Amino acid sequence: METTQPNTTPVEGSFAQLFENVTVANEGDVVVGTVVDIANDAAVVDIGDKAEGVIPLAEFKEDGEPVEVKVGDQFEVFVEKREADGGLRLSREKAIGIKVWEEIARVQEEDGTISGRIVSRVKGGMSVDIGVPAFLPYSQIDLRPVKDLDSLIGQTFDFKILKYNRRRNNVVVSRRAILEEVRAKLREQMRETLEEGQVLEGVITNITDYGIFIDLGGMDGLCHITDLSWGRVSHPSKLYKVGERIKVKVLRFDRENDKVSLGVKQLKPDPWLSVAERYPVGSRVTGKVVSITDYGAFVELEEGVEGLVHISEMSWSKKLRHPSKLVSVGDEVEVVILNVDTEAKRISLGMKQLLPNPWDVVAENYPVGSIIEGKIKNITDFGLFIGIDEGIDGLVHVSDLSWTERIKHPGERYSKGQTVQAVVLKIDKENERFSLGIKQLEPDPWEAAVEKYAVGTKVTGKVTNVTDFGIFIELEEGIEGLIHVSEISKEKVSTPVGLYKVGDEVEARVINVSAKDRKIGLSIKALSDEDEQGNYLDYQQQKAKEGPATLGDLMQMELQSKAAESQGGAEGDEG
Repeated sequence: METTQPNTTPVEGSFAQLFENVTVANEGDVVVGTVVDIANDAAVVDIGDKAEGVIPLAEFKEDGEPVEVKVGDQFEVFVEKREADGGLRLSREKAIGIKVWEEIARVQEEDGTISGRIVSRVKGGMSVDIGVPAFLPYSQIDLRPVKDLDSLIGQTFDFKILKYNRRRNNVVVSRRAILEEVRAKLREQMRETLEEGQVLEGVITNITDYGIFIDLGGMDGLCHITDLSWGRVSHPSKLYKVGERIKVKVLRFDRENDKVSLGVKQLKPDPWLSVAERYPVGSRVTGKVVSITDYGAFVELEEGVEGLVHISEMSWSKKLRHPSKLVSVGDEVEVVILNVDTEAKRISLGMKQLLPNPWDVVAENYPVGSIIEGKIKNITDFGLFIGIDEGIDGLVHVSDLSWTERIKHPGERYSKGQTVQAVVLKIDKENERFSLGIKQLEPDPWEAAVEKYAVGTKVTGKVTNVTDFGIFIELEEGIEGLIHVSEISKEKVSTPVGLYKVGDEVEARVINVSAKDRKIGLSIKALSDEDEQGNYLDYQQQKAKEGPATLGDLMQMELQSKAAESQGGAEGDEG
């Protein structure tokens, strides 16, 4: 509504002459008034109507802030009502509001902008003072979501009018629409000037698992996680934050689709090109632990260059279950360069190499054949582990626990923490293996068994087991012999089961013995053969006493004698 001047109406007669300079303002008009007095936090305003109105000082504002009012100041005021006593009801706020609504209508019609100050947060957005309260939805605040909305309160921006309803006193504004127009112009400029290889500065707008998005001022570009650093990056958020300014290099530009690929690491030369010269094998360097896995720890030697300390290269002595038992992320550690693979961009590092290898002197301290003493540190199905030195354990295999006993599990005879003696059997420095034996503390009973149970020896023992293929006979504690089913009788025996039982005492003859294989072969049949040969020799001796033999008798005796020798030789070969 335009500001109107008070209407001038002539009055007839002498009465009219008294008031020929009086002007009349109509209700609903916006007119210019002059402050003639200030009292009781209010301004007395004269609009030239020979009537005055009172307006509270709180209504006099500029950009939402109270202004100082003095006598003589002029303001536009709204004529609300003419009172019966001739006074006027005036309003400064409504006058401002009318002007603002006229401005709102003009701005929307011309697609212009209006200035406003964000005053508070409201449901679904922000409240903006543009002369009247306006609503700014969250989606219209910026091109992207704003995390700290409170930081906008009190700030003044230009806005577009999206829609308004004066009757409902409702206005919806947008800041994003202005930013989009600006961005569209910058995008057109960037399409013409952007080239691969350019170095630009932008603002990080979003961070994902696979990279970061950067606003270059006219369009967005993506820097993939692999282009953030020459080294390994677990997640981009470990390096950057949203809103951070960053320099990047344009790697690729797809003009048709407005897609820009960016790189950060390309701003620096690839450190791996000269890594072999800077980190020669065998050199000692200091680095920082940046990551820990089940199989080792990654150590950053410099930006973009990391090496792996495998768990097996961390300690000579400690059998680590996990690298975290020795190092933590962030630790400064000293390492030795073990290997450098420039093409694969891999460096193998070691920590244990900083200390002497205890296996270098273990053979000198514990020569093969010497007797050691230590505590049992662990018991497994296959043997005992005995602590020798710090970090060095010796293994007594289950087969080296006893010469004679068949031990199914070492836990049957030994317990963890028990102190035992053992003989050093073998030291394998390359594979870090220390072999021990407990049974070797005593002589091997089988060595004596070879002499004690020579072939042809007649023995007596008790049946300990009966199988389909033969009978096991205990000759003494830990020494058993086997009578094969074929050695039980001259007559064919299919199985000894049923013929013998455990505990039976059996007499047999030794037909073979082997200390190496720990086996003694016995035969019952050999006893009966020997008895028959003995009976024949007795007969011959009796015949000799009776008189001289005939030529036929002598020939017969010779043949039988050779047959007996041949049979004995065969038994010896079998033994």
